[in-house]
Amino acid sequence: MIASGTNALANSVVLVCRKRAETAEAITRAEFIRALKRELPPAIAELQAANIAPADMPQSAIGPGMGVFSRYAAVLEADDSAMSVKTALQLINAELDEFLNDLHGNFDPETRFAATWFEQHGYAKGDYGAADNLARARGISVDSVRHAGIVESLAGKVRILKRSELDPEWDPEADDHLTVWECCQHLIRVLENDGEYAAAVLLKKIGGERAEMVKDLAYYLYEVCATKRQDAKEATAYNGLIAVWSDLTREAAQIHDTDMNAQGRLDI
Repeated sequence: MIASGTNALANSVVLVCRKRAETAEAITRAEFIRALKRELPPAIAELQAANIAPADMPQSAIGPGMGVFSRYAAVLEADDSAMSVKTALQLINAELDEFLNDLHGNFDPETRFAATWFEQHGYAKGDYGAADNLARARGISVDSVRHAGIVESLAGKVRILKRSELDPEWDPEADDHLTVWECCQHLIRVLENDGEYAAAVLLKKIGGERAEMVKDLAYYLYEVCATKRQDAKEATAYNGLIAVWSDLTREAAQIHDTDMNAQGRLDI
């Protein structure tokens, strides 16, 4: 058991096995991949809807993925040999990665810029020329991302602002250039500095539709931090947000509009 309050990134997943039908047939590798592409995305979406922690998502996706694999008598490789469980797991993980990458396309252009720039540079500086090319590819400018409060652009260098550098008085309802990236970073900042109730108040201001995109971004950035940048501290921040997401949404739903401007917590 993992002690409460630790920074561990994963728990455990229990698999329940089902006996294969006696009439099960063999399929090819290509057919198996097509079945994964058809069945795994809705299963992963259900796991996200249940607020499964990003750290547990790879393990959680094994269940529905192996459900497809074990449905057949065998999955045959090109040389007619049976596919190994190890290979099946690699293909399942590849489909999970593709699902998370597809989330990227649903974000606003500034957030898509920030996510890609962060994947490449983290919080370090990068050349303005590269940032300009990336921004143009998304139909925006570096100045647009700077105006959104996401990056610093200075002396030919561009870098993502750290959460500690963000405006503590930021209000999504007063922001005329609101992005999913900002909402996600400020939500983590408030959660870490001021606790769940303050984060719930902010989540209510962000609103339901954009809040779901914030959650998607947290899943995406966790994957970037954990597997591509090997940044456990940042990964923990995104994992921690999803871990309390159910509590935040429940508490946000109970907050009346008149409570939003209160100086302290009111009994509701």
